[in-house]
Amino acid sequence: MSANAFPARGQHLLADLDGIDAARLCDPVAIESLLRQAAAHAGATVLQGHFHHFGPQQGVTGVLLLAESHLSIHTWPEARFAALDIFLCGALQVEQALEIIVAGLQPEQLHRQLIERQVRLLPMATCA
Repeated sequence: MSANAFPARGQHLLADLDGIDAARLCDPVAIESLLRQAAAHAGATVLQGHFHHFGPQQGVTGVLLLAESHLSIHTWPEARFAALDIFLCGALQVEQALEIIVAGLQPEQLHRQLIERQVRLLPMATCA
């Protein structure tokens, strides 16, 4: 660790889930419930959620605003695909949230990228 960095402040996971049954990707109520279960499993506190359904046989975009950051999903039933963005601060682990989502959506393939977020020390700034 460099002298100009603090320990990681959170984990940010981007995940692509391929080969999901299209019916699992069209129901905004079920998707919101799944994401709320994932947040709870990871120990996160949900502050607010918003989920939008684009119409019959179409996808869902949703986000949970968490005290510890956020969890979002975008689904494309026609491509059997979902994109996840899970950012949890502190000691919470994104893998615990991902575990619940994968169990619920049952993708054939999972591709993930984990980013450790950290705060870096910069010279003090002043306003003129």
